[in-house]
Amino acid sequence: MSTEDQIKKIDDIVVRFAGDSGDGMQLSGTLFSDASALTGNDIATFPDYPAEIRAPHNTIAGVSGYQVHVGNHIYSSGDKCDILVAMNPASLKSNMKWAKKGATIIVDIDTFTDEALAKAGYTENDNPFTDEMERAYTIIKAPVTSFTQRIGNEQGADKKTADRCRNMFALGIIFYATHKKLDQTFAYLERKFAKKPEVVKLNKAVLQEGYEYADKLEVMHSHIFEIAHADKMPKGRYRNITGNVATAWGLLAASERSGRQLFLGSYPITPATDVMVELAKHKSLGARVFQAEDEIAGVCSAIGASYAGALACTSTSGPGLSLKSEALGLAVMVELPLVVVDVQRGGPSTGLPTKTEQSDLNQALYGRNGEAPLVVVAASSSANCFYWAYNAAKIALEHMTPVILLTDGYLGNGSQLFRIPKVADLPSITPRLATPNDPDYRPFRRDPEKFARWWALPGMEGLRHRVGGLEKCPDGPLSTDPENHALMVHNRQEKVNRVANYIPDQEVTGDPDAELLVVGWGGTSGALTLAVEEMNNEGKKVAYTHFNYICPLPKNTGDIFKKYKKIVVCELNNGQFAGYLRTQFPECPMTQYNKIMGLPFEVGELKAEFERLLAK
Repeated sequence: MSTEDQIKKIDDIVVRFAGDSGDGMQLSGTLFSDASALTGNDIATFPDYPAEIRAPHNTIAGVSGYQVHVGNHIYSSGDKCDILVAMNPASLKSNMKWAKKGATIIVDIDTFTDEALAKAGYTENDNPFTDEMERAYTIIKAPVTSFTQRIGNEQGADKKTADRCRNMFALGIIFYATHKKLDQTFAYLERKFAKKPEVVKLNKAVLQEGYEYADKLEVMHSHIFEIAHADKMPKGRYRNITGNVATAWGLLAASERSGRQLFLGSYPITPATDVMVELAKHKSLGARVFQAEDEIAGVCSAIGASYAGALACTSTSGPGLSLKSEALGLAVMVELPLVVVDVQRGGPSTGLPTKTEQSDLNQALYGRNGEAPLVVVAASSSANCFYWAYNAAKIALEHMTPVILLTDGYLGNGSQLFRIPKVADLPSITPRLATPNDPDYRPFRRDPEKFARWWALPGMEGLRHRVGGLEKCPDGPLSTDPENHALMVHNRQEKVNRVANYIPDQEVTGDPDAELLVVGWGGTSGALTLAVEEMNNEGKKVAYTHFNYICPLPKNTGDIFKKYKKIVVCELNNGQFAGYLRTQFPECPMTQYNKIMGLPFEVGELKAEFERLLAK
């Protein structure tokens, strides 16, 4: 039987690259996902890297991973992997729990020295390759380091330079196993290192050597997979995009569509920094990026830019959002448009800086002194971070309110295929600009429908007014009158409430006669969608609704909940959205399913919980 005859056609595959920090696993994963996208596959990725800048070599604390889910129609980065690449003993020990039974395990056997085994936590009598493991998995013990160093010697590269290419050898094996060509990656290397031809030559040679090594292994011939191409995606121009880059692009598009210059005042913080980094690349599109000395300065500069007429934004994560809370109260008080991007991570305090969590919802809803309502929305995939950033800007500019956009580390660092839209095709954005010399202008006179005030910019003829954190009356002057304060508090809340009149109704998918309604929000969409879809295909009566509008909620939310006897709210925290919903709809019985491990949901664990609830 020829090699071509042994190729297995499959709908999807999950590949996980794992190695020491510095082994290039993030790059290998990115190159594999890019090549897969270019050959017509749908993709979703999940980088999983340590918080330590450089943990001790060959220790579990220093293991960096990158998981890629490739196939026909991909919702999430996948649960367990079909192929695991482990570049040292520590990465094997810490990542075996993510390998499916029967998976292919590719290791760099040259790194399995006594010293490295001991550092990884293997005892003297431990054998990482037990008979049981050899029976349960297909293990490829590839001499990655020695082959790479041999090629380096042939090309005159020193040992350190050659070792940096080990990831290319492993990537070559993966390209062979997934029946992909090397052309796109060769082209990337030529672009990336155009000024270093010797680096291009070395990396291409190592990548080719890994591919040919796999071809010579007889065991690999029965482990070659051809992955189904995406067949449901509309025609258009696509790219592989991370959630943070998509967020930046969404803000750029909103700036162009609204005619307001984009200003970002931010302070670097994991995992949100790439929003600032991406926007800083686009001065030619009018973006102005200010890296402030701290989180407070970042948001205050954005408020100042908003007062001056810009589409003002600030980006952060949970710890930074808490520092911005007083300034957010000021933005609420003076009723200026402001977009706050919160890429959530594990907490509290510095917590788990590189891990994902949905732990900032309560802070977004309530984390300000006094009565300071604002709009809260949440993105639900890496790609749609673009649209939710755009939507957050549209709401802020048209309703004159701060808007908090919640994403998370899973979305921000992960990537998906993204169909690049034309800005002209996006919904219009009409900022609430005042009219110069309007005789009826008052600083807090309101639109009777939206209840939003008009935006008078400095220099507009005849519209001078004072702003600040002290309470005002509708005409603008400061006021400590009790009844006026009550009125203004009510008005600011009513403005946020009326945003619900301009957002779509909440939708429900799944079995129309479902016994159980699954509720999710934000970045858990992929796993929840797939879990419900699989259960429906198995004949289980389950429905699903996913929230992107958090405050205010869609107007039909209560009507949906009243239809179901069993409701389970699933989130990556200790029940914050469930608690919020209970305050809004106390008559609706709700259970909750929570995961607080710095990891996304797995489809398998969700299905097990839904099965339990159906049987209860």
